[in-house]
Amino acid sequence: MATTSERVRDPERSRTAILDAAERLFAVQGYDATSLNQVGAAAGVSRGTPGYFFGSKLELYQTVLDRSFAEVREAVRKGRARALASNEDSETILAGAVSDYFDFLAARPNFVRLIEREALSGSRLPEGASLSAGQEALAAISAELGLDDAPSGEAAQLLLSIISLCWFPLIHARTVAPAVGVELENGSLMEQRKRHVVALVLHGLRGSSALTTTSTEPSSHD
Repeated sequence: MATTSERVRDPERSRTAILDAAERLFAVQGYDATSLNQVGAAAGVSRGTPGYFFGSKLELYQTVLDRSFAEVREAVRKGRARALASNEDSETILAGAVSDYFDFLAARPNFVRLIEREALSGSRLPEGASLSAGQEALAAISAELGLDDAPSGEAAQLLLSIISLCWFPLIHARTVAPAVGVELENGSLMEQRKRHVVALVLHGLRGSSALTTTSTEPSSHD
């Protein structure tokens, strides 16, 4: 176990190990079943070290969530930067964004489990972290596609649909998906699902745009 002098000598390494261990345990066991002692043991540090760095289990948990949403924000920023530099059309940019988000979630099962646990417990996510990530994604969607960014507007509705389509198969790969005949147990099958999601979003956007255009055109009976 690390001594006090060891953790002071390399505090960033100890802090990262604690956050990684806490993320795994909170995701697998849940908040209530996880103790600071368990986190310390899983991180390979002394039992008191998590409290030394974070003060309490609640503060550690909130830091774990903050770090996760910081990763979301960074992924959105990098994706938007790539899109702006590519000079591609809006559909190509949207397809890339959906694909990137699907891959982001697939590579972070602990993040997905953490958020699902929050949802099932009826809790709200830490507002600052989740709101900031959502607003950045919303701004990117509305800017690239020219959609209304008002509350519950077209950009927000599209973003929620993208999140839902990417999120659901990762949560229910072993429950609902096989029950309806969709297997997601390996990389090629998950890739097939991702392509379907991308196509569905693009077709839905085209349909929505066509509907909007039709509804705003003068009627032949006018």
